[in-house]
This record gives sequence, C-alpha cells and structure tokens, in this order.
Amino acid sequence: MSQYVFKLPDLGEGTVEAEIVSWKVKPGDTVAEDDVVVEVMTEKAAVEVPAPVSGRVVSTTGTPGDMVPVGAALIVFETEPGVAAASVAAVTPAPTAARSAAPGGNGAATAAVPAAAHAAAAPVAAVHSGRVATSPAVRRRAQEAGVDLQQVAGSGPNGRIVPKDFEAYVARRTQGQPTPLRTAPKAVPASARPGAARSTATQEIKVIGLRRLIAQRMSEAKRNIPHFAYVEELDITELESLRRHLNVKLERGAPALTYLPFLALALVRVLRDFPQCNAHYDAERGVIVRYGAVHLGVATQTPDGLKVPVVHDAQDRTLADLAGEMRRVSEAARTNKATRDELTGSTITITSLGKLGGIASTPIINAPEVAIIGVNRAIERPVVFEGAIAIRRTMNLSSSFDHRFVDGYDAAAMIQALKECLEHPATIFIDT
Repeated sequence: MSQYVFKLPDLGEGTVEAEIVSWKVKPGDTVAEDDVVVEVMTEKAAVEVPAPVSGRVVSTTGTPGDMVPVGAALIVFETEPGVAAASVAAVTPAPTAARSAAPGGNGAATAAVPAAAHAAAAPVAAVHSGRVATSPAVRRRAQEAGVDLQQVAGSGPNGRIVPKDFEAYVARRTQGQPTPLRTAPKAVPASARPGAARSTATQEIKVIGLRRLIAQRMSEAKRNIPHFAYVEELDITELESLRRHLNVKLERGAPALTYLPFLALALVRVLRDFPQCNAHYDAERGVIVRYGAVHLGVATQTPDGLKVPVVHDAQDRTLADLAGEMRRVSEAARTNKATRDELTGSTITITSLGKLGGIASTPIINAPEVAIIGVNRAIERPVVFEGAIAIRRTMNLSSSFDHRFVDGYDAAAMIQALKECLEHPATIFIDT
C-alpha cells in the first residue's frame, strides 16, 4: 500500500485559501474516486471537493470553520501501489484562464454568495467552459467507448457523472434500451426539524460557510454605506388587469406572470434617465462605474441562505424573456445549479418577499451596487379614486440608495418615474 497526499487545489479566480464547511468522510472510511470528501467555502463559491483517487482515508486536515491555504495538505489516502502516481497524471489540468465575470464583483448582500461548484485539481472556472462535471477517469473511459457525456444523466452532487452513471449508460446502450438524456439534479430536501426542546435548552451553531459570508457582507454594507430609504405607494390596478389578461393568453401549463417581470422591464426603461443608480462604487480606486447595460440581481431565498442570481443584459430582453430568465436563474440558485457567472456582476438588485412582503421594508444595498428596489405585498383596499371611494389594488416599493452617490432628490425622482410606468403599464412598452 502507498499513501497519496491530496492538497487543496487552486479553486480559481485568485483564491488563496478556503474555509472548511464540513467533512463528508473521516479517518478509516473507504472512498471511491469521485466521492465528495469535503465541502469548502471560498470568497466566491461553495465547493464540494471529490476524491481524486480510491482508497482509505488516513487523516484529514482541519475542522469546520478552519481556513486552509491553497496547496496545503487536505487529506491523506492509503491507496494501491502505483495509483497515486497515475492519479496525479490524470487530474493535473492544463492552465485555464478563468472566464471573467460581468462587471465588478458583488459584495454586501449575497451576489458573491456561493454557486455550487465542484473541483478536484481542476479550477472551478471549468464549470463555465461547457464541460460536463466528472472525473478524468470517467472522461477517459467515455473517450475510449465513444460516449458523449452530454447524454449521460449524472446522479452525483449537482449532476456530476460518477462511475456508476457511466457504467449504467453503457449497459443500457449495449442492451439497446433507451438512454435518458442528462437531467438537472434534484434539490436535496432540508432535514426534518427536530421536535420542540425544553424551554431551558440551548443550541450553539458555529457561524461558518455561507452564513459566515452573508453575515460578513451584510455587516460591511450596513457599516460602510449610508443608506437612504424611500417608500412609495403604487396603484397597480391597471397593472393587475394587464397581468391577468396576459396570463389568460399563455399556453396551458405555462408559468403565470408575476409582478416582478413588469417591474424589471419598467426599471430598465427608467434607468436610462438615472444612470447614477445603475452603478458600482469601486472603493479601492475611489471611482463610480456607471454601466450602459443593466445586469439585474434577483434576491432569492434558498435552503442555504440568501443568494442573488443575475439576469444579464436585461435591457435587451422582452417581458416574456425577462420572466423566463428570472425564473431560471432563481431556480438554479435554489437548487445549487447556478454557475459562478450567474451569481456575479449585478448592477442593481430587486428584492421581494412575495406575500410575506409586508407594508414596508428597508433592504440592505448589495455592494458594490448603489441601489436596491424592494417590493412589498399587493393588497386591495378602499382609496379615494377620481373623487370617489373605490377598491383599488395597491403595493409599496421600499428602496434603498447609497446616499454618498445618489442624492435624495434623484432617488425620489427615479422611484416616481418607476411608479408612473407601473401605474400606467402601457408606457412600459413604449420606446421614446
């Protein structure tokens, strides 16, 4: 038997260290190549690291919450003689330049909050290259067998193809049975909540991983950004009528339109006149960067915590396209399928709690952005309309602006322009 020391690989995008979130194995366990052995958190992503070899776990380095430098010994395996050398040759990647994210990284709230990615010795950036997630051994076997891995359904974490998936595919093909196309992984259900404890019971939960990153970014945003909050009431009766009309026209089974795509489309129109709100503040250079394109962040609650997937180039999309893309990136974030590119680069963010939206809120700006638009609950109530009491559908917008770079007058003017679009929704679709 021989020992193989697996070191923390370069996870891409300038990562120099990673935090151990949880070990999936312990000394004495036997693992197969490609089994996930540890989950780590970088400043950019949560990464599930698979074993590069098969063998028995001899030792692990660190406990949850510890920081491990790139290149430091992470786990030691006991393997068959010759396996370690062969594995090193198999997993060593060619130098790959990480695909650059859309403008600027995101900070405060969660735009840099983890995408589910996987890495052995290859950089996380490989996720963006269109390559199927699997091990070098499976990739080699597929090449020898003439199998297109894009057609193989993966059962590993986030759809990763593990050896048994490949073997099952080859067996079905040999027997002439239908081979299912590669499908998206199912979200792992949250564990059942334990029964009620005694009133004197306490529980200590170490703040690590995603929760630590959220806490850090939220604290930095609230501490460093002077938030200016502005709340305005909207009469969305006409918008509701249009929404219902368009939903009736949808094909059977198609997802219904919500208010968010209309808000997104109106926001894109309004930002043409308020470019100071579609911007980043680069604190290191002391520079405001205004963007011609609108990369729309959509704050999304997930089982792991708050994430902000991004609809890139929202200014080029139709209402239907916006609605579909907002659903897609939000679902990708919830199920840990969002790529790094889909979780970075937003220039302004929309946040909504739907029916839990309440009357008003004070959303925290998603730094380095300078504005965030919050949507509250829509309700029907009696109001004075054209000199008479009428039942109208109303909704509040609760928005926050970085008062260093967006004056109160400009913030109010932008929200009033947004209000006009949403109260008279036909104007959303008129290019002037």
